[in-house]
Amino acid sequence: MSRVSVLAPAAPPATYSAYTLGRGAGPEALRLEQRQPLPLGPDEVRVRIRAVALNHRDLMFADGRIGGAGPVIVPASDAAGEVLEVGSAVREFQPGDPVVSSFFPNWLSGPATPEVIAGALGGSLDGVLAEQRVLPATAWVHAPANLTHVEAATLPCAGLTAWHALFGLDPLPPGAAVALLGTGGVSVWALQLAKAAGLRVLVTSSDDAKLARVRELGADVTINYRRHPAWGSWLRDLAGGQGVARVLDVGGPDTLAQSIDALQSGGSVAVIGRLAGAEPARIDPAALFLGSKRLIGLMVGSRAMARDLVRFVEQADIHPVIDRVFPYADAAAAYRYLAGSQHLGKVVIRLD
Repeated sequence: MSRVSVLAPAAPPATYSAYTLGRGAGPEALRLEQRQPLPLGPDEVRVRIRAVALNHRDLMFADGRIGGAGPVIVPASDAAGEVLEVGSAVREFQPGDPVVSSFFPNWLSGPATPEVIAGALGGSLDGVLAEQRVLPATAWVHAPANLTHVEAATLPCAGLTAWHALFGLDPLPPGAAVALLGTGGVSVWALQLAKAAGLRVLVTSSDDAKLARVRELGADVTINYRRHPAWGSWLRDLAGGQGVARVLDVGGPDTLAQSIDALQSGGSVAVIGRLAGAEPARIDPAALFLGSKRLIGLMVGSRAMARDLVRFVEQADIHPVIDRVFPYADAAAAYRYLAGSQHLGKVVIRLD
């Protein structure tokens, strides 16, 4: 795919389209409507959206697994596009700049306090599944110069979550072993980032074809967890008998105990999802304190982390794995495809 080129910005259209969706209404309730462009405040930026990447969180919003019923909003959090217009007080961006959205527009840096994570795109705030969006300048980050819009759209949630889990906690040194559960967007992004940073990567999946694909992407060790139900101890043995330094756990209730078992003494589990199991997790506290192991919960990351990620992606020339691209008119089909869990990498909606 070709790289993003900075073009002279076009004048904002007289109207633009945006999808809307009610929390819990299901993806078939997506509706496309025409809107009048919003006036631009002094600290705001108008962006023409070129691509939107979907996340499992978007499915959870659509089917009501997070937050229950709620108001109708513009869904989705992850967009790439170019700046059309900037407010009078904005100095960081210029018309024509390629940008990506920032998942938490108010989380600029530092810890994730309740105040800074209260507003999230595509959740408590209108999201980005629209032809254009006007948001504060803090809701945007310069896109990596080496990526297309489709590729860049995968950074805001999946890419940044993987970066935070690997390098935003206690940064893992080169040569450290990390285990990734599954082959979804976060795990595949983590694989690419980890290999570029010189880490040893172990990946689990129940699909041998997907395991073969991640080996092509650089995974050092793969394991089919259905054939090895005690996969935690298998991972520990495959990591030299000592265990891995970190596990990126996207499963939650049904996987945490095994993830802890896979750790080396002093290792940590980055808890970043709950895709497996409906009941609360049951773990033995002794499994933690006897090995000085830690569970660390995290949600996406700050704008400062996003800028660090962009620099690393450019320097390492990483291109994210795109499973399938859908046209804007088929947004509901993109949701359905993601829900089928047959993808490896990211599912993206392209607007241009």
